[in-house]
Amino acid sequence: MNPDLPLDITPESEIFSRIKRLKRHMEEAGIASVFLTHKPDIYYFSGTAQDCYLYVCLEGDPLLFVKRYLPRAALETPIRDIISVVSVTQIPHRIMEFFQGHPSTMGLAFDVVPVREYHFYQGLFKSTVFVDGTPLIEVCRQIKSPYEIGQMEKAARVSRKTFDFIEKNLTPGISEMAFCGSVEAFARTFGHSGKLWMRHYRSEGFSFHLMSGITGGMAGALDSPVCGTGTCTAYPFGAGPKLIRENEPILIDLGTMVNGYHMDESRMFVLGKMEPEAAAASMAAMEILNRIQEAMKPGAVMGDIFDASVRTAAKMGYEQEYLGLPHLKSRFVGHGIGLELVENPLLAKGRTPLLQPGMVFAVEPKFIFKDRFAAGMESVILITDTGSRFLSQTRPGVFSC
Repeated sequence: MNPDLPLDITPESEIFSRIKRLKRHMEEAGIASVFLTHKPDIYYFSGTAQDCYLYVCLEGDPLLFVKRYLPRAALETPIRDIISVVSVTQIPHRIMEFFQGHPSTMGLAFDVVPVREYHFYQGLFKSTVFVDGTPLIEVCRQIKSPYEIGQMEKAARVSRKTFDFIEKNLTPGISEMAFCGSVEAFARTFGHSGKLWMRHYRSEGFSFHLMSGITGGMAGALDSPVCGTGTCTAYPFGAGPKLIRENEPILIDLGTMVNGYHMDESRMFVLGKMEPEAAAASMAAMEILNRIQEAMKPGAVMGDIFDASVRTAAKMGYEQEYLGLPHLKSRFVGHGIGLELVENPLLAKGRTPLLQPGMVFAVEPKFIFKDRFAAGMESVILITDTGSRFLSQTRPGVFSC
């Protein structure tokens, strides 16, 4: 085995327990098979992110179809039936060989499969009825195993080191985007992939989101309370060309991906002394975050968590600024996180599902003060058997540089 290869192999028991759980949900839903085409889903159920497709049926073992590169896929996955294909068009024939027929129903992740590909697959499996397999995938992935929690804790350590680096190296006179470049270079030396997996085709994943002073007070296209200017009109969110200055509130939101798993954290920084209003808002965000964590326990209604945070912000005097501008407020205060930066479920207005042990959320109470600054905190929280705990390892509070 080449010691230079990044072989963070997912344990065999982990993969097969996930497939067993998927099959149980397939049986409950009356779906005979699932065809996985989205890379994070394939990786979750197979352990490899090579160019491949995964077929899981109720009767028989899963089939992994690999376009490239089969030797690496075989090294990374415990799945036994690995089949080399040159084209996706070969897959129906190989399924026929293994199972003497095609399934009556096949689940596809309708939330990520393009319409053109859906019609293409329907042409390959003419006698099969395609149904939405997204709920089956989500119900498996939203409960993290101890192994996954361990992977997220590794990402949390890298995130903590990155915030420590920022505290020691943030200086005035450098542009937001230039500083973010140095932060990314640092984080990648500790295993950060530099990329973030996103599920929604209209979403953008970027690792380093820095908003200093007035850029934090500018709303924009990002589905978040805060946006930033971005580098240009074609990419209008995140860090931009503005120079970082002394004594202004700086909100830094880091997305970190290590071994496929994400961490999402925000902290406030200041070079010098933060103005009283921004300091008070930062402390308010931290208090709301702590109250949310205390309320997060098995059986709690997700929408109730959101509503309680809105009431708390209003009692503190931040009704106008909480979660965005008055006419542009976010309808969630937390999102699931794991193999993708943003996953279901959401701590969002009107959501009725209950919190369950093993769910993990990035919780982000934030304020925007129009054309002035942003303030907020974000940490990752795990639902335990009896309550919840922070997975984040970055210290709370304002970093004064």
